[in-house]
Amino acid sequence: MTTKYIFVTGGVVSSLGKGIISASIGKLLQARGYKITIQKFDPYINIDPGTLNPYEHGECYVTEDGMETDLDLGHYERFTGIRTTRHNSITTGRIYKTVIDRERRGDYLGKTIQVVPHITDEIKRRMLREDEKDEDLDFVITEVGGTIGDIESAPFMEAIRQLRWSLGRNAVCVHLTYVPYLKAADELKTKPTQHSVKELQSMGIQPDILVLRTERHLDDALRLKVASFCNVDLECVVQSEDMASIYEVPVNMQRQGLDEAILRKCQTTGNLGGKTAEDTHGMASWHAFLEKQRCATREVHIGLVGKYGLQDAYKSIRESLNLAGIYNDVKTTIHFINSEEIIKENVAKELSGLAGIIICPGFGQRGIEGKIVAAEYTRTHDVPTFGICLGMQMMVIEFARDVLGYKDAHSAEMNPNTLHNVIDLMEEQKSITEMGGTMRLGAYECELEVGSKAWEAYGKEILIQERHRHRFEFNNKYKEEYEARGMKCVGINPDTRLVEIVEIPEKRWYIGTQFHPEYASTVLKPHPLFMSFIKACI
Repeated sequence: MTTKYIFVTGGVVSSLGKGIISASIGKLLQARGYKITIQKFDPYINIDPGTLNPYEHGECYVTEDGMETDLDLGHYERFTGIRTTRHNSITTGRIYKTVIDRERRGDYLGKTIQVVPHITDEIKRRMLREDEKDEDLDFVITEVGGTIGDIESAPFMEAIRQLRWSLGRNAVCVHLTYVPYLKAADELKTKPTQHSVKELQSMGIQPDILVLRTERHLDDALRLKVASFCNVDLECVVQSEDMASIYEVPVNMQRQGLDEAILRKCQTTGNLGGKTAEDTHGMASWHAFLEKQRCATREVHIGLVGKYGLQDAYKSIRESLNLAGIYNDVKTTIHFINSEEIIKENVAKELSGLAGIIICPGFGQRGIEGKIVAAEYTRTHDVPTFGICLGMQMMVIEFARDVLGYKDAHSAEMNPNTLHNVIDLMEEQKSITEMGGTMRLGAYECELEVGSKAWEAYGKEILIQERHRHRFEFNNKYKEEYEARGMKCVGINPDTRLVEIVEIPEKRWYIGTQFHPEYASTVLKPHPLFMSFIKACI
């Protein structure tokens, strides 16, 4: 089968949920047996989101091959179970850097470099995934960040226009817009959608399918009006209403025939013979998951101790907790606790009523003392505690101060002059100064200690692989002291001997990981550490 290309764009306002719609399309096509991938093209100039403030951009997601990417790639992986790579996340910065590097090498033989054709040609090359060989994909879904009309996205729109012309029936444009409800007039308004489509048409792109984001149900008369004004078939106008859970969106889209509309537009019909992953036209395991979600009524309250109050800053952790809760037949209620406001005098009050605590990852000095105070409280009061990356490092520092007696113990990142640098910079990183190039990124192996809680959580596997995003490590100089006093190093990288997991076996559940397990949790396969943590909290 010839590869088909689906372009997902957005209009009217940002944050409508293009990532969820793209992931839903991918899931529905997978359920029909098609092999898919999803990629995100972001118009900002940054090379990647690695140095962006989480308050501005949400969490930075990391792929197995070590690419720092937009959080939408987390949605893609959680919904579909595919493993994305650096080729699934492209920014304007990466496009321009590639073109400029070629120009500096003389590849263009002295020609004047312009947005059209040079930038647009590079965008098209990436959209067609020409760097990825032997993928044998049936569908490539490309989400373009930003909103139609943004000056930054103009080269991407021009690239899509050219590709739709050359690909013909092998390309489909899905446009997501907003239909607002005006309370004073008691009326839903389609004019923003009409203007958004008109803007898209002015760029030479006629959308094939419209997804209307709405807080209220749209009747057929309104959908017909949109179809008539926007030159789109009525059956290709679907609505994306607010759902109780983002995981109900694929089912809602399937119910309205979004996947069938895409297949019709691509002149591809039915299931792909011999490759159906689940039941005919269906998602049996997905529906089973949703049923478990609906039946999970008992609540378990989990605290996130971190410094970013924005929901998207810890998106993958939140989703991993929710998924693990559902599979443990409970509803996970998450409470954010600002680590900057935690001190010894109020920690008991701040953490009261919580069944378990996540000590969140992060960068920088701000809020770390509050994380250390929280780690001490949960350790001494035997509250199930899960420290991730920097969170694990704070657990290690707290233990050194309170149990080993090193009152000045710290990370060399926060206090380079400490006499007890229980967390220190990797030797090979000490000569690197460029931001974004200094970290251990991507998937690395970890050998688990037989009999440990981590080993039990992973189903008694010995060798696992998890994703990292950090520079500083547990200082092995102190390893024997930690283990003698009760904090065991139960996960070790087999090549470098770096410590990946620490735990205190005598506690109900007190585990810290240097890696980020939240990146590997999916709807149909929740991460084993989150499953074990929630079970302990229950």
